[in-house]
Amino acid sequence: MSQNLISLDLTADHIQAVDAALATLEEIFAPFIELSAAEKRDMVHMGDKSEAFCRQTLIVLAQNRQMLPPSFDLAEAEHDLASLDQLRPRFTRLRQLLAKAEDTETALGSDILCAALEGYALAKVFGKGAGLEALRGAMSARYSRKPKKPGDGNV
Repeated sequence: MSQNLISLDLTADHIQAVDAALATLEEIFAPFIELSAAEKRDMVHMGDKSEAFCRQTLIVLAQNRQMLPPSFDLAEAEHDLASLDQLRPRFTRLRQLLAKAEDTETALGSDILCAALEGYALAKVFGKGAGLEALRGAMSARYSRKPKKPGDGNV
């Protein structure tokens, strides 16, 4: 085989531990919310510059509580900021793990496809009469090129 980006030897115990860790995370993340694309698009977003503004504003408001109307929930805003500070390093770690998982999935898929293509090439050359016609037929259908229609962006 010409490509082998990754080779994993995960035991049943490893898989069980991953499943248990994911179940724990799912339980802990249950109160977290999921926003639709429209909700994300329509809300204001706190970036790096606005985060500094928000932090400074909450400090000033805390020092001048007398100017706040009773309907303004400063305690909730302060709690949200504390929650963000508490969770942000964990979100970074989760993103790093997810990136590794996605890269591993991509590498495994690439290894598998390379092996399959190499095997298909061998089947084309040596597979006559060896009962591989069904495989060759399925693979040739998978990788057959359809003729382009006139006017399909070829200018």
